[in-house]
Amino acid sequence: MSLTTVAALHFGLPLGRMIPSPWNLAGLLPLLSGVLLNLSADRGFQRAAITVKPFEKSKVLLTQGVFRISRNPMYLGFILVMLGTLLLLGSTFPWLVLPPFFMILAVRYVRREEEMLAAIFGPQWQAYKKRTRRWL
Repeated sequence: MSLTTVAALHFGLPLGRMIPSPWNLAGLLPLLSGVLLNLSADRGFQRAAITVKPFEKSKVLLTQGVFRISRNPMYLGFILVMLGTLLLLGSTFPWLVLPPFFMILAVRYVRREEEMLAAIFGPQWQAYKKRTRRWL
């Protein structure tokens, strides 16, 4: 599921507008926040010289920068971008994409990656997990 799916639903099955203009412009806030969050997290990966690719073994546990406020800032950023896009489009049907998108991220990616990090970093991961929320 992607922004392409959201756009296809918006234009292909418009079931009415939920959020009229100019109120839909409120979507710019989560959209831009998500982009900035992703860029900041990506910068953290670059500084640590580790991959941003899911499921690849990590050599470093990132706990600084945006990783101090969220264990999964990039996935949180993706959700914010999706939310912002939904608000900007303002139509009803694409909102059906958000719950499954969140569930796929949470189950298929976040859970598996956190299990991997626990296996690799052990006590360091447990301490980080205790002090940092998964999302916010």
